[in-house]
Amino acid sequence: MQKYSGFGLLKHALTYHENWQRVWRSPKPKKKYDVIIVGGGGHGLATAYYLAKEHNITNVAVIEKGYLGGGNTARNTTIVRSNYLWDESAWLYEHAMKLWEGLSQDLNYNLMFSQRGVLNLGHTLQDMRDIHRRVNANRLNGIDSYALDAQGVQEIVPILDCSSNARYPVLGASWQPRAGVARHDAVAWGFARAADAMGVDLIQQCEVSDILIEDGATVGVKTKQHGTILGERVGCVVAGNSGVLAEMAGFKLPIESHPLQALVSEPIRPILDTVVMSNHVHGYISQSDKGDLVIGAGIDGYNGYGQRGSYPTVEHTLQAIVEMFPMFSRVRMNRQWGGIVDTCPDACPIISDTPVENLFFNCGWGTGGFKATPGSGHVFAATLAKGVAHDLAKPFSMFRFHNGALVDEHGAAGVAH
Repeated sequence: MQKYSGFGLLKHALTYHENWQRVWRSPKPKKKYDVIIVGGGGHGLATAYYLAKEHNITNVAVIEKGYLGGGNTARNTTIVRSNYLWDESAWLYEHAMKLWEGLSQDLNYNLMFSQRGVLNLGHTLQDMRDIHRRVNANRLNGIDSYALDAQGVQEIVPILDCSSNARYPVLGASWQPRAGVARHDAVAWGFARAADAMGVDLIQQCEVSDILIEDGATVGVKTKQHGTILGERVGCVVAGNSGVLAEMAGFKLPIESHPLQALVSEPIRPILDTVVMSNHVHGYISQSDKGDLVIGAGIDGYNGYGQRGSYPTVEHTLQAIVEMFPMFSRVRMNRQWGGIVDTCPDACPIISDTPVENLFFNCGWGTGGFKATPGSGHVFAATLAKGVAHDLAKPFSMFRFHNGALVDEHGAAGVAH
């Protein structure tokens, strides 16, 4: 790592940091790669990293139409948890959690991963029955999970309105202490730097315009900026645009793309040191290390590719937050944004081969993509390297929508994140 004196820092600041060492290269694409990954977000970069690290496949290109980590990786609320209901989901997200716990050391990059815990509130007797069911299922899978009563919730979050006269009284919650948050940009940067150091080509500002297919198998991609780039295998990891790429390859995915909105407040002093979520009231909140209140809810009801916020959704979300935290009613909101999420009918992802040989898709994460980043990349890398699904990926084949073997996680995915 380079060290600079105060004078050196001033010199580089005046030159707009143009003389600083680049964190990764900007190579021209080769004519052919062993693996092409379409999508330079967290999942795509993690896939490239684990291909190089775990499978010694370094002749890899990550092709991104914008800049690395500029899509949903930069447009989420950074929550990490693994307390999903069904075994298949729990195993996958817990795999990701275990990778999260050593990821900063593995990448030698501070991801600001903070295991501050996540509370999922219950407001009705049915909520509490569902919470106990999920907690028991988690514990059978070795995942830390606890059912709390209202007093237990109040001890963890004293500023939460747990009074009996609340419009939606808090009866209890599930509590996962190992859950938390991470710095989303740092996740993309850390994976990108590490993949680049092992020889992976990261190609930005390069939009894929077609999937090239010969005799029923993919042979590469066509791009607007660099023409044809050949590849033995192609993995598509483009979140909300997955359906567009599938159409290029001649088939349809069982997904819908929706805007997912979030917003942050002005910075305030530290007051909330965990993540609080409520499916019933329909909102969730945490506080960033900068002091912003990070707030979100569920997806918009309409399909679309918009990345702007909409005031009706913001108003509904803030009503939910003020119901739970009346003291936040005077806090001013700073900014809002939207991301494009691709959702499957059973609220679970697709990690799968496709009707086109050597073409694989990793998509459909809906509102749970960020938390799965290292696990998704690790599993997808193994799938691409071997040409067959990793054991953790097998339940998430796109063909489950033909044979009926769905994994219905709507209850655990709930309010998004």
